[in-house]
Amino acid sequence: MKKYATIDSSEFPLIRVRFTGEKSTNENFQLYLKEVEGAYDRKNKIGILFDASQATLPGINHQKMQAQWLNDHKSLMQNYCVGTAYVIPNLVIRNVLKAIFVLQNQPVPYRICRDVSEAEEWLRTRINQN
Repeated sequence: MKKYATIDSSEFPLIRVRFTGEKSTNENFQLYLKEVEGAYDRKNKIGILFDASQATLPGINHQKMQAQWLNDHKSLMQNYCVGTAYVIPNLVIRNVLKAIFVLQNQPVPYRICRDVSEAEEWLRTRINQN
């Protein structure tokens, strides 16, 4: 199975989620959600940078799974996540993110950024404030 996304916590408390460009399948999308949940295992404050520069459009079922994940993990996110930054150059994928947030509000502050450096700067500021 090829991964839908990779999770890198080597710069903890900054967590990087990079979408690989692989098409979402039930298996790789569930693994992605499980690995994002694992970013919270330390029970410390974190900031998550989602780099969707290489992302492919997830299927509608996977969009619904993402919305359900947000709903199911709302308190976990509110307790530990200081913010999420999204790098999404593709307009269609930006609109999908907005559609997911219509299904389920993003429970923590977020920003859609032009590039990785803008996302890093915003997240590091939020991490340092908390």
